[in-house]
Amino acid sequence: MVDDEEARFIARLVARDESAFNELVVAYERRVYGLVYRMLGRRDEAEDLSQEVFVQVFKAIDQFRGDSKLSTWIYRIAVNLCKNRTKYLSRRHASSTDDVDAMVDRAPLSAAKGVSVGDVSRPDELVEGMQLEMVVKKAIAQLEDEFREVLILRDVEDLSYEEIMAVTGLPEGTVKSRIHRARVQLRALVEKAMGERLKGGR
Repeated sequence: MVDDEEARFIARLVARDESAFNELVVAYERRVYGLVYRMLGRRDEAEDLSQEVFVQVFKAIDQFRGDSKLSTWIYRIAVNLCKNRTKYLSRRHASSTDDVDAMVDRAPLSAAKGVSVGDVSRPDELVEGMQLEMVVKKAIAQLEDEFREVLILRDVEDLSYEEIMAVTGLPEGTVKSRIHRARVQLRALVEKAMGERLKGGR
């Protein structure tokens, strides 16, 4: 639910207060870009779609009923736009991971559960951590859309099950099942990739 401060902010958005919209963009642009980038795996598409998210938010703010947090509603718009864009790109046979390597710099990842990097102080450990993070990012990009979506929302964006249900429109059981399956798939992909790296380094 929306608290009093957020309600006042939403009222400013509904009144088409330009400064409020600017505040919204500043507050959410990195989070929206990070979500969209991880969903699509393409920097050019993510930049365009992130802007479209805020255009849609501004257009549809009158329809926001306050039955969830504003951030949840924004995520819902972002996820729906990503789904539509993914369908469009798949019809064009476009690669969804053509520049996923850039994600380390542009969209830092909180390590997915079960595949932690940890704090490091030694340069050699830092390199190993960065390499693992890259492997995790590539593995996430290889997941099927329905699994990648819930994994990112839960383990990267740290949304609650209730928020993920609100964003995706899925029942709780489906959300939990998909997250579990996504984590299993992710772990298998990461272990396979790390095994191949070790073989290549011999």
